[in-house]
Amino acid sequence: MTHSLDETDRRILRVLQRDAASSLDRIAEDVALSRNACWRRIRRMEDAGVIRGRVALLDAGKVGLGLAAFVMIRAGRHDADWLDRFARAVRAMPEIQGAHRMSGDLDYVLRVRVRDMADYDRFYRALIARVPIADVSASFVMEDLVDGTALPV
Repeated sequence: MTHSLDETDRRILRVLQRDAASSLDRIAEDVALSRNACWRRIRRMEDAGVIRGRVALLDAGKVGLGLAAFVMIRAGRHDADWLDRFARAVRAMPEIQGAHRMSGDLDYVLRVRVRDMADYDRFYRALIARVPIADVSASFVMEDLVDGTALPV
C-alpha cells in the first residue's frame, strides 16, 4: 500500500536520504517548517513504514569489500520447500546485499560484496552447499557509474 505523500513530505525525505544524521532543526529549516511540524511528519512517515530505518553508508573498498558481483541463478526446482530453503540461505549470508526473484530467463539475481575473487569463491561454495542450484553465473563490477540508495521522491 502506498502512503500519501505531499511535496513537504517529499522534501523531508530528500533531505533524510542525503544525510539521515541531519538535525531536526536543520531538516525543518531546509523544508521551511517548524521543528514540531517537521518532527510530526517524520514520525508519521516512520509509523507508516515510509521511513524504514536510518543507516550509515560505508565505502565498501575502505572496509575491505572491494569486489561487487551480480550473481544470476537458475533454480532448477520451484517447489515450496526449495523456495523456503533458498530464502533462508540468502538471508543468512551477510555478503548478499540484495536478492531479487526475477521474471524472464533468470530466477534470481543477487547483489554481493566480497573482499576479492578468493572471497567470492568461498561465498559461492557456501551458497551451493546450502541449497541445490541448477545454474549460477556471476558478473563482476568493473566501475560504478551510479551506485546510490536514494529513491527519486
